[in-house]
Amino acid sequence: MKQFISYRMFRWISVGLVAITIGGMIPGLALTQTLSQDAKMKWFREAKFGLFIHWGLYCIPAGEWKDQRIAGIGEWIMNRAKIPVKEYEQLAAQFNPVKFHAEDIVKLAEDAGMKYIVITSKHHDGFAMYHSKVSKYNVVDATPFKRDVLKELADACAKRGMKLGFYYSQAQDWHEPNGAGNTWDFGVDSLKNFDQYLRDKAEPQVKELLTEYGPVCLIWFDTPRMMNKDRAQRFVDILHELQPACLIDGRLGMAGDYRSMGDNRIPNEVVREDWEVPATLNDTWGYKSYDENWKTPEDLTFKLVDIVSKGGNYLLNVGPTSEGVVPQPSQDNLRTVGRWLKVNGESIYGAGPSPFGQEFGTPNPDTSKKDTRGNRLFDAKTEWRCTTKPGKLYIHIFKWPSGQFELAGVTGNVGKAYFLADSTHKPLAVKQEKDRVSIALPPDAPDKLDSVVTLEVATK
Repeated sequence: MKQFISYRMFRWISVGLVAITIGGMIPGLALTQTLSQDAKMKWFREAKFGLFIHWGLYCIPAGEWKDQRIAGIGEWIMNRAKIPVKEYEQLAAQFNPVKFHAEDIVKLAEDAGMKYIVITSKHHDGFAMYHSKVSKYNVVDATPFKRDVLKELADACAKRGMKLGFYYSQAQDWHEPNGAGNTWDFGVDSLKNFDQYLRDKAEPQVKELLTEYGPVCLIWFDTPRMMNKDRAQRFVDILHELQPACLIDGRLGMAGDYRSMGDNRIPNEVVREDWEVPATLNDTWGYKSYDENWKTPEDLTFKLVDIVSKGGNYLLNVGPTSEGVVPQPSQDNLRTVGRWLKVNGESIYGAGPSPFGQEFGTPNPDTSKKDTRGNRLFDAKTEWRCTTKPGKLYIHIFKWPSGQFELAGVTGNVGKAYFLADSTHKPLAVKQEKDRVSIALPPDAPDKLDSVVTLEVATK
């Protein structure tokens, strides 16, 4: 038989494996890569801002079950309401999101200034949002929609040059007798044959995701219940064999390529490693019809800058409806952030963390005061943040000062200051005395979301 490379394999090769040896045909294709960890992380460190998508059968009840509003996040409704598998399965017959258009989703991410997309391929309810051959409980075989959501999204991302990753719930699967989490139908987890579930469903489905949908930028695992190091290593081996450039998040059950912070949890200081904050636009991940507690564009912009100034990435979630539409407030607020990024993106994409720290705030002096997780309270400040690139400090001002901005701890000589949004780089008056810098500012902020002052700094 002739040696050949499929179109799908060609796409894999094109996304960044630096040293690949290709021999034979598929199966039997030998892939050897020497991608360093820094090279592997390069796109992630540049991207800074991504779109998370939680979409599945849970968007149909939309937070209600049998005329009762169910407390908690929308995608956990099966668990929170203790819905039997046989009842929850019936939602599949209702899933027909005819208004879903993959290119609209990718365009929204582009308009928001996002550089990668991560979508739920299978959440804890066990339902696959793609045409899985491992389980018929999937969007093609079990619904009237009969379209492979992930394939359409993968094609749209490839067309528009957007990176695509998949969320996959490796441990919790409330549909499977031996998956973790469903104690109302299948009893306590400790008595289950968890390895049978991993061998027969989770591991084969991850293999499908890595072989049927082109280049995958990352697999976003979650809630590692019952995942010991040996079980986690099996998934690592699968990823390294099939797509060695694919990143692994921090929730597999062992260390991944980067650290996942808690949901909506931004650290109080610079973290000197690769990390990401998964966060919501309102109070849920999967769609809830009555959750309209939308974060404002001002809040979203501050959180994006705050995260980047501490060295991380912001993965911000939308929950499409049962029709396949992203709620309009989500779209509007994301696009507002995107318009700010079109002007000020230089201070975000590929930017490094703050060299200062005083702008973040200080621990509360009363050590007896704790937050909801038992940690000492932190008195956060929100007046300004700083992101960096070689030779430049980007001062993000959220609370406009009167007449001038004072900055202490500057190492190097400030040669010039100007608003990043000003294409002419008209200089602002600067005074410097040793490590203290004073910048003269106009009476009003030029941008209500975030006015960015660029300081060009020469090292001493």
